[in-house]
Amino acid sequence: QVQLVESGGGLVQAGDSLRLSCAASGRTFSSVAMGWFRQAPGKEREFVAAIGRITYYADSVKGRFAISRDNAKNTVYLQMNSLKPEDTAVYYCAADLNLYSDYVDIRAYEYWGQGTQVTVSS
Repeated sequence: QVQLVESGGGLVQAGDSLRLSCAASGRTFSSVAMGWFRQAPGKEREFVAAIGRITYYADSVKGRFAISRDNAKNTVYLQMNSLKPEDTAVYYCAADLNLYSDYVDIRAYEYWGQGTQVTVSS
């Protein structure tokens, strides 16, 4: 079992930055791939970024967002810069126990956090 708790969401203006955190517990963190997904109202949950054997980003956030992890703190981060109104969504972190799976595939992730709201005003 892996427990995930996100934090750091909020209301910001376009162009601002936010850093999301996801604290994990229950398993050796360094052997787990971690991903961030987001879901806007009325839309499906979509991939944002992942870190495992490699780091990988959705095209929509490449160059603006950065995923990182601190294995000593069992925490993964999502630094979000140059935020846009279209980044508004609930952001979820997720854990994939298989470092060799397709990080973009939502079905690869076995554990999910409860989500944190990010709202970007224009």
